[in-house]
Amino acid sequence: MLVRGASGIARIFHVPTMVIGLTVVAFGTSTPELVVNITGALRGETDLAFGNAVGSNLANFGLVLGMAALLSPIYLQGQVVRREVPFLLLVTAILMVMAWDQPLSGTTPLLDRGDAIILFLLFTVFVYFMVRDVVRDKGDPVFVEAEQFPAVGKSLGRGPGLALNSVLALLGMAALVYGGTMTIEQGAVIAELMQVPQVVVGIFVVAVGTSLPELVTSAIAAYKNETDLALGNIVGSNIFNSLVVLPAAGIIQPIPIPEGGDLDLAVGFAFVLVMIPLFVFSNARLGRRAGAALVCTYFAYMAYRFMA
Repeated sequence: MLVRGASGIARIFHVPTMVIGLTVVAFGTSTPELVVNITGALRGETDLAFGNAVGSNLANFGLVLGMAALLSPIYLQGQVVRREVPFLLLVTAILMVMAWDQPLSGTTPLLDRGDAIILFLLFTVFVYFMVRDVVRDKGDPVFVEAEQFPAVGKSLGRGPGLALNSVLALLGMAALVYGGTMTIEQGAVIAELMQVPQVVVGIFVVAVGTSLPELVTSAIAAYKNETDLALGNIVGSNIFNSLVVLPAAGIIQPIPIPEGGDLDLAVGFAFVLVMIPLFVFSNARLGRRAGAALVCTYFAYMAYRFMA
Protein backbone atom coordinates (compact mmCIF):
# COMPACT_ATOMS: atom_id res chain seq x y z
CA MET A 1 0.00 0.00 0.00
CA LEU A 2 2.85 2.37 0.81
CA VAL A 3 4.60 1.80 -2.53
CA ARG A 4 1.32 1.93 -4.47
CA GLY A 5 0.20 5.16 -2.79
CA ALA A 6 3.58 6.87 -3.05
CA SER A 7 3.93 5.82 -6.70
CA GLY A 8 0.44 7.13 -7.45
CA ILE A 9 1.25 10.50 -5.87
CA ALA A 10 4.49 10.71 -7.87
CA ARG A 11 2.59 9.85 -11.06
CA ILE A 12 0.02 12.60 -10.42
CA PHE A 13 2.89 15.10 -10.19
CA HIS A 14 4.29 13.79 -13.51
CA VAL A 15 7.39 12.11 -12.11
CA PRO A 16 8.82 9.85 -14.87
CA THR A 17 8.13 6.12 -14.56
CA MET A 18 11.86 5.37 -14.59
CA VAL A 19 12.52 7.62 -11.60
CA ILE A 20 9.57 6.08 -9.70
CA GLY A 21 10.96 2.59 -10.35
CA LEU A 22 14.45 3.50 -9.16
CA THR A 23 13.43 5.50 -6.09
CA VAL A 24 9.94 4.86 -4.68
CA VAL A 25 9.84 1.17 -5.58
CA ALA A 26 13.54 0.43 -4.96
CA PHE A 27 13.74 2.22 -1.61
CA GLY A 28 10.22 1.05 -0.74
CA THR A 29 11.46 -2.54 -0.55
CA SER A 30 13.86 -1.42 2.22
CA THR A 31 11.18 0.35 4.27
CA PRO A 32 10.58 -2.70 6.52
CA GLU A 33 14.25 -2.67 7.57
CA LEU A 34 14.07 1.08 8.27
CA VAL A 35 10.90 0.81 10.38
CA VAL A 36 12.20 -2.19 12.34
CA ASN A 37 15.52 -0.44 13.08
CA ILE A 38 13.92 2.82 14.21
CA THR A 39 11.49 0.87 16.42
CA GLY A 40 14.34 -1.20 17.85
CA ALA A 41 16.40 1.91 18.65
CA LEU A 42 13.42 3.62 20.31
CA ARG A 43 12.82 0.49 22.46
CA GLY A 44 16.53 0.06 23.27
CA GLU A 45 16.79 -3.25 21.37
CA THR A 46 19.97 -2.18 19.55
CA ASP A 47 21.28 -5.73 19.01
CA LEU A 48 18.14 -6.60 17.05
CA ALA A 49 18.47 -3.35 15.07
CA PHE A 50 22.12 -4.06 14.21
CA GLY A 51 21.38 -7.68 13.32
CA ASN A 52 18.45 -6.66 11.12
CA ALA A 53 20.42 -4.14 9.03
CA VAL A 54 23.60 -6.21 8.66
CA GLY A 55 21.67 -9.47 8.30
CA SER A 56 19.51 -7.96 5.55
CA ASN A 57 22.68 -7.12 3.61
CA LEU A 58 23.92 -10.69 4.03
CA ALA A 59 20.51 -12.08 2.99
CA ASN A 60 20.36 -9.81 -0.06
CA PHE A 61 23.70 -10.98 -1.45
CA GLY A 62 23.71 -14.56 -0.20
CA LEU A 63 20.05 -15.57 -0.41
CA VAL A 64 18.29 -13.08 -2.73
CA LEU A 65 21.03 -12.74 -5.36
CA GLY A 66 21.78 -16.46 -5.17
CA MET A 67 18.11 -17.38 -5.68
CA ALA A 68 17.81 -14.88 -8.54
CA ALA A 69 20.88 -16.41 -10.25
CA LEU A 70 19.35 -19.89 -9.85
CA LEU A 71 16.24 -18.67 -11.67
CA SER A 72 18.21 -17.03 -14.45
CA PRO A 73 21.95 -16.27 -14.89
CA ILE A 74 22.66 -12.64 -13.98
CA TYR A 75 24.33 -10.67 -16.77
CA LEU A 76 25.87 -7.31 -15.95
CA GLN A 77 25.49 -5.05 -18.99
CA GLY A 78 25.03 -1.48 -17.77
CA GLN A 79 27.56 0.94 -16.35
CA VAL A 80 25.32 2.14 -13.51
CA VAL A 81 25.46 -1.12 -11.52
CA ARG A 82 29.17 -1.45 -12.35
CA ARG A 83 29.73 1.82 -10.49
CA GLU A 84 27.40 0.97 -7.61
CA VAL A 85 29.11 -2.34 -6.73
CA PRO A 86 32.52 -0.70 -5.97
CA PHE A 87 30.69 2.04 -4.05
CA LEU A 88 28.94 -0.62 -1.95
CA LEU A 89 32.34 -2.26 -1.35
CA LEU A 90 33.68 1.09 -0.08
CA VAL A 91 30.64 1.62 2.18
CA THR A 92 30.99 -1.88 3.67
CA ALA A 93 34.70 -1.28 4.30
CA ILE A 94 33.89 1.99 6.09
CA LEU A 95 31.36 0.18 8.31
CA MET A 96 34.01 -2.43 9.16
CA VAL A 97 36.48 0.27 10.21
CA MET A 98 33.79 1.97 12.32
CA ALA A 99 33.30 -1.33 14.17
CA TRP A 100 37.03 -1.66 14.95
CA ASP A 101 37.06 0.72 17.92
CA GLN A 102 38.67 -1.88 20.19
CA PRO A 103 41.75 -2.72 18.07
CA LEU A 104 42.16 0.82 16.70
CA SER A 105 41.61 2.96 19.80
CA GLY A 106 41.05 0.55 22.71
CA THR A 107 37.49 1.73 23.30
CA THR A 108 34.18 -0.14 23.32
CA PRO A 109 33.04 -0.90 19.75
CA LEU A 110 30.19 1.52 19.05
CA LEU A 111 28.35 3.02 16.10
CA ASP A 112 27.82 6.48 17.58
CA ARG A 113 26.01 9.55 16.27
CA GLY A 114 29.15 10.89 14.58
CA ASP A 115 29.49 7.66 12.61
CA ALA A 116 25.79 7.82 11.71
CA ILE A 117 26.14 11.39 10.37
CA ILE A 118 29.10 10.33 8.19
CA LEU A 119 27.01 7.49 6.73
CA PHE A 120 24.11 9.86 6.03
CA LEU A 121 26.51 12.23 4.22
CA LEU A 122 27.75 9.34 2.09
CA PHE A 123 24.12 8.64 1.17
CA THR A 124 23.73 12.17 -0.19
CA VAL A 125 26.75 11.46 -2.43
CA PHE A 126 25.06 8.26 -3.64
CA VAL A 127 21.80 10.12 -4.37
CA TYR A 128 23.71 12.79 -6.31
CA PHE A 129 25.35 10.21 -8.58
CA MET A 130 22.05 8.34 -9.00
CA VAL A 131 20.26 11.53 -10.14
CA ARG A 132 23.16 12.37 -12.44
CA ASP A 133 23.03 8.89 -13.95
CA VAL A 134 19.26 9.17 -14.55
CA VAL A 135 19.81 12.43 -16.43
CA ARG A 136 22.93 11.38 -18.34
CA ASP A 137 22.58 7.62 -18.97
CA LYS A 138 18.91 7.20 -19.90
CA GLY A 139 19.81 4.36 -22.25
CA ASP A 140 21.51 2.29 -19.52
CA PRO A 141 19.92 -1.21 -19.32
CA VAL A 142 18.96 -0.86 -15.65
CA PHE A 143 16.99 2.33 -16.43
CA VAL A 144 15.32 0.81 -19.50
CA GLU A 145 14.31 -2.26 -17.46
CA ALA A 146 12.99 -0.06 -14.63
CA GLU A 147 10.84 1.80 -17.15
CA GLN A 148 9.19 -1.44 -18.28
CA PHE A 149 9.31 -3.48 -15.06
CA PRO A 150 5.84 -5.02 -14.43
CA ALA A 151 6.00 -4.57 -10.65
CA VAL A 152 6.42 -0.83 -11.21
CA GLY A 153 3.50 -0.63 -13.63
CA LYS A 154 1.19 -2.38 -11.17
CA SER A 155 2.14 0.03 -8.40
CA LEU A 156 1.72 3.30 -10.28
CA GLY A 157 -1.78 4.00 -9.04
CA ARG A 158 -2.95 5.51 -12.33
CA GLY A 159 -6.64 5.46 -11.42
CA PRO A 160 -7.01 6.80 -7.87
CA GLY A 161 -6.62 10.49 -7.19
CA LEU A 162 -4.32 12.29 -4.80
CA ALA A 163 -6.53 11.82 -1.74
CA LEU A 164 -6.93 8.04 -2.15
CA ASN A 165 -3.22 7.56 -2.91
CA SER A 166 -2.36 9.58 0.20
CA VAL A 167 -4.66 7.38 2.29
CA LEU A 168 -3.04 4.25 0.82
CA ALA A 169 0.45 5.55 1.64
CA LEU A 170 -0.55 6.49 5.21
CA LEU A 171 -2.28 3.13 5.80
CA GLY A 172 0.77 1.31 4.46
CA MET A 173 3.10 3.25 6.75
CA ALA A 174 0.82 2.68 9.77
CA ALA A 175 0.75 -1.08 9.06
CA LEU A 176 4.54 -1.11 8.71
CA VAL A 177 4.99 0.66 12.05
CA TYR A 178 2.64 -1.82 13.75
CA GLY A 179 4.42 -4.73 12.09
CA GLY A 180 7.82 -3.31 13.06
CA THR A 181 6.76 -3.05 16.69
CA MET A 182 5.53 -6.65 16.70
CA THR A 183 8.74 -7.80 15.00
CA ILE A 184 10.97 -6.22 17.64
CA GLU A 185 8.83 -7.41 20.56
CA GLN A 186 8.58 -11.00 19.32
CA GLY A 187 12.20 -11.05 18.15
CA ALA A 188 13.29 -10.37 21.72
CA VAL A 189 10.96 -13.13 22.97
CA ILE A 190 12.31 -15.61 20.40
CA ALA A 191 15.90 -14.83 21.44
CA GLU A 192 15.01 -15.46 25.10
CA LEU A 193 13.17 -18.72 24.35
CA MET A 194 16.01 -20.02 22.15
CA GLN A 195 18.64 -18.75 24.61
CA VAL A 196 20.65 -17.08 21.86
CA PRO A 197 21.83 -13.44 21.61
CA GLN A 198 19.31 -11.03 20.10
CA VAL A 199 21.74 -10.17 17.29
CA VAL A 200 21.56 -13.79 16.07
CA VAL A 201 17.76 -13.64 15.83
CA GLY A 202 18.03 -10.23 14.17
CA ILE A 203 20.60 -11.37 11.62
CA PHE A 204 18.57 -14.36 10.45
CA VAL A 205 14.89 -14.44 11.46
CA VAL A 206 14.15 -10.70 11.40
CA ALA A 207 16.54 -9.90 8.52
CA VAL A 208 15.15 -12.58 6.20
CA GLY A 209 11.60 -11.40 6.97
CA THR A 210 12.39 -7.79 6.13
CA SER A 211 14.29 -8.89 2.99
CA LEU A 212 11.29 -10.67 1.47
CA PRO A 213 10.31 -7.62 -0.69
CA GLU A 214 13.81 -7.64 -2.25
CA LEU A 215 13.52 -11.40 -2.81
CA VAL A 216 10.20 -11.04 -4.64
CA THR A 217 11.29 -8.02 -6.70
CA SER A 218 14.62 -9.57 -7.74
CA ALA A 219 13.02 -12.96 -8.47
CA ILE A 220 10.45 -11.32 -10.79
CA ALA A 221 13.19 -9.30 -12.50
CA ALA A 222 15.37 -12.40 -12.96
CA TYR A 223 12.41 -14.42 -14.28
CA LYS A 224 11.73 -11.64 -16.81
CA ASN A 225 15.46 -11.69 -17.76
CA GLU A 226 15.80 -8.11 -16.49
CA THR A 227 18.99 -9.09 -14.71
CA ASP A 228 20.53 -5.63 -14.45
CA LEU A 229 17.46 -4.51 -12.53
CA ALA A 230 17.62 -7.62 -10.29
CA LEU A 231 21.22 -6.86 -9.32
CA GLY A 232 20.57 -3.11 -9.14
CA ASN A 233 17.71 -3.69 -6.70
CA ILE A 234 19.96 -5.76 -4.41
CA VAL A 235 22.93 -3.37 -4.56
CA GLY A 236 20.69 -0.32 -4.06
CA SER A 237 18.95 -1.99 -1.12
CA ASN A 238 22.28 -2.79 0.57
CA ILE A 239 23.48 0.77 0.10
CA PHE A 240 20.19 2.05 1.59
CA ASN A 241 20.52 -0.38 4.54
CA SER A 242 24.11 0.70 5.24
CA LEU A 243 23.70 4.46 4.74
CA VAL A 244 20.13 5.08 5.98
CA VAL A 245 18.68 2.11 7.91
CA LEU A 246 21.63 1.49 10.25
CA PRO A 247 22.53 5.17 10.91
CA ALA A 248 18.84 6.03 11.47
CA ALA A 249 18.97 3.79 14.55
CA GLY A 250 22.41 5.16 15.47
CA ILE A 251 21.12 8.74 15.48
CA ILE A 252 18.34 7.80 17.91
CA GLN A 253 20.62 5.75 20.16
CA PRO A 254 24.32 4.81 19.73
CA ILE A 255 24.56 1.14 18.76
CA PRO A 256 27.11 -1.04 20.57
CA ILE A 257 28.64 -3.53 18.14
CA PRO A 258 27.40 -6.91 19.46
CA GLU A 259 29.65 -9.93 19.83
CA GLY A 260 30.37 -11.31 16.38
CA GLY A 261 29.15 -8.11 14.71
CA ASP A 262 32.59 -7.35 13.26
CA LEU A 263 32.62 -10.83 11.69
CA ASP A 264 29.15 -10.24 10.22
CA LEU A 265 30.42 -7.06 8.58
CA ALA A 266 33.53 -8.87 7.31
CA VAL A 267 31.41 -11.63 5.72
CA GLY A 268 29.20 -8.96 4.11
CA PHE A 269 32.37 -7.33 2.74
CA ALA A 270 33.50 -10.70 1.36
CA PHE A 271 30.14 -11.22 -0.39
CA VAL A 272 30.51 -7.89 -2.20
CA LEU A 273 34.22 -8.43 -2.88
CA VAL A 274 33.64 -11.79 -4.55
CA MET A 275 31.17 -10.17 -6.98
CA ILE A 276 33.92 -8.15 -8.68
CA PRO A 277 36.14 -11.04 -9.90
CA LEU A 278 33.01 -13.09 -10.70
CA PHE A 279 31.79 -10.44 -13.11
CA VAL A 280 35.27 -9.52 -14.38
CA PHE A 281 36.47 -13.06 -15.15
CA SER A 282 33.12 -14.65 -16.09
CA ASN A 283 32.20 -12.36 -19.00
CA ALA A 284 30.03 -10.24 -16.67
CA ARG A 285 27.91 -13.27 -15.78
CA LEU A 286 26.76 -14.78 -12.50
CA GLY A 287 25.69 -18.32 -13.36
CA ARG A 288 23.58 -20.90 -11.57
CA ARG A 289 26.59 -22.62 -9.98
CA ALA A 290 27.76 -19.35 -8.49
CA GLY A 291 24.19 -18.67 -7.33
CA ALA A 292 24.02 -22.07 -5.62
CA ALA A 293 27.40 -21.39 -3.98
CA LEU A 294 26.11 -18.04 -2.64
CA VAL A 295 22.98 -19.65 -1.16
CA CYS A 296 24.98 -22.51 0.42
CA THR A 297 27.56 -20.09 1.85
CA TYR A 298 24.80 -17.94 3.33
CA PHE A 299 23.07 -20.83 5.10
CA ALA A 300 26.41 -22.27 6.26
CA TYR A 301 27.30 -18.94 7.89
CA MET A 302 23.86 -18.63 9.49
CA ALA A 303 24.27 -22.15 10.92
CA TYR A 304 27.69 -21.16 12.29
CA ARG A 305 26.26 -18.03 13.94
CA PHE A 306 23.51 -20.03 15.63
CA MET A 307 25.90 -22.72 16.84
CA ALA A 308 28.51 -20.19 17.96
